[in-house]
Amino acid sequence: MKPQTTDPTVRHDAVIFFDVTDGNPNGDPDGGNRPRVDEATGHGLVTDVALKRKIRDTIGLTADALDYQADRYHVFVEAGHALNTRTAESYKATGIELKSRKISPEQAEAARRWMTDRYIDVRLFGAVLSTGETKALGQIRGPLQFGMARSIHPVLPVSHAITRVTQTRQEDIDKGEKTEMGSKWTVPYGLYRAQFHYSAALAKKTGVTTEDLTALYKTLQFMFDHDRTATRGIMTMRGLYVFSHSNAYGNAPAQPLLDRVQVALASGVGTPRTFTDYKITSDIGELPAGVIFDILQD
Repeated sequence: MKPQTTDPTVRHDAVIFFDVTDGNPNGDPDGGNRPRVDEATGHGLVTDVALKRKIRDTIGLTADALDYQADRYHVFVEAGHALNTRTAESYKATGIELKSRKISPEQAEAARRWMTDRYIDVRLFGAVLSTGETKALGQIRGPLQFGMARSIHPVLPVSHAITRVTQTRQEDIDKGEKTEMGSKWTVPYGLYRAQFHYSAALAKKTGVTTEDLTALYKTLQFMFDHDRTATRGIMTMRGLYVFSHSNAYGNAPAQPLLDRVQVALASGVGTPRTFTDYKITSDIGELPAGVIFDILQD
């Protein structure tokens, strides 16, 4: 990993590729958990929220593996924990009376700083803290923004009828019923592409460090290995390509840089069903001055 790639004081633009085999990478709760698709084109979709959830679920393990300070790698948005309660902890930790109606800007800033120092997802993604009795904290804008992931080619979600050998209700068993029907959705195969962008200006406000960026990249490489379920099938990170600038503002627009990473079907392939049916290429022959390119996974 090149030093500039993990420099928190400069801008970064990146593209990732991951694939799914016989699984549901992101079900739609409004559609019976059917895999998300663009109805107009049939391309598969995975929301930015789903991607960030996987990062949140794994980055603590990454920090532990890297022997980082554990107190800086708690996760704010975590199952089983109320956000208001966690935000109120910042008041207690910084000596603010929770019921006080007169919280100075300096006190609010101290509480926000406590949050960013403690929670890695607040440092990276930001957070809305103006809830419950802690309205004075407002919002923290995070430096890291993910877009939706979209499959390279259209996907064809398949519904599978399944059975289990017991029932949900005792009265159904008493009636003599022996099995219960259900269903699950899968995508036979799909290769997905997503982008993320890092603002050094916002990172300066939340206190992102070189260690945080290192943990992020390592998490992206291994997050599917630590987030396996039968529903999601086999999900694998297939590529992580980073363009790093020499300053916080940036040396070139993001999209033309990311468009240099292209995907095409391998020769003779009609319907892709494995990663080897694709070929990823990177055109980095003449990068703008000040921009470096780093392949963290290929």
